[in-house]
Amino acid sequence: MSLEVADLAISFRGARVVDGVSFAVDDGERLGLIGESGSGKSLTALALLGLLPDGAEVTGSIRWKGRELVGRADRELARVRGDEIGMVFQEPRTALNPIRPVGRQIAESARIHRRLGRRDAARLAVELARQVALPDPEEIVSRYPHQLSGGQRQRVAIAMALACDPDLLVADEPTTALDVTIQAEVLDLLGRLADERGMSLVFITHDLAVLAQVATRGVVLERGRVVEQAPVPQLLSKPSHPVTRGLLRDATATLWRPEGSDD
Repeated sequence: MSLEVADLAISFRGARVVDGVSFAVDDGERLGLIGESGSGKSLTALALLGLLPDGAEVTGSIRWKGRELVGRADRELARVRGDEIGMVFQEPRTALNPIRPVGRQIAESARIHRRLGRRDAARLAVELARQVALPDPEEIVSRYPHQLSGGQRQRVAIAMALACDPDLLVADEPTTALDVTIQAEVLDLLGRLADERGMSLVFITHDLAVLAQVATRGVVLERGRVVEQAPVPQLLSKPSHPVTRGLLRDATATLWRPEGSDD
C-alpha cells in the first residue's frame, strides 16, 4: 500500500468533524472520497498533506510508503508535498499567483525540490503545459492567470501538481467550478495522466457521476464517518447505504446515467 489511513480523527476546539476514517490506496489505484458538503472529505484530503487550518487536532494514523505523517513537523511534510504527493485544489484562482506568469508557477516546485536552473525549469514548464493539453504551450506559459479561461487555469494547476512527478495526486473537487464539457475534459485528462505515469489518485467529489468517470473504488462519508466503501461499479448498481443511494439519485441528473435508464 502506498497510502494507509487508519482511524483518522480531526477536531476543532473539541468538536470532532472527522471521526475514525480509514482507507488505503494501492500503487496506481484511483480512489474517490465522496460525500455531501460537510461530510469531512476535503478535511481528510488536507490532512494527508498537513494542510489543515490552524487549531486542528489530528489523531490516528496516515502512513505514506511506511512513514507516519501525523505529528510530523511542517518542514518534514514540506519535503513530501509536491515532491511525492501533489495536490490540485477546487478553485485554481486561489492556487495561482495573479502577478506571475503561469510558466514560472508551473515549474516553481521543481526548482525548489529538484534545484532546476532557470532554463531547465522553463523547458519543464512548456513540457508540462503540453502534457496537460494547454494550447500553444510555448506561448501560453508566458501568460498570466487572468488571461486564461477557467479550464485552462485548472490545467495549469494540474501541471503545477505534476512538476515533481509525484507518486500520488490528491484532487479536491477540481472540476466543480467548470461547465460540463470542460469538466469532462479535465476528468479524462486526470485519468490519462494517472495511467501514463503509474500515479495513484485520491479524488474528492460530491458527485457520484464524476466519481464514476475517474475512480475505481469509492469511500462514502457522512458527518465525518465512513458509511460505505466499495468498487465504484458496486456503488452505482447496488449502493447499500441511504447516503450513497441519495448521491446516486443526484448523479443521474448530471454526467452519468445508470445503465438501462430511459431518463
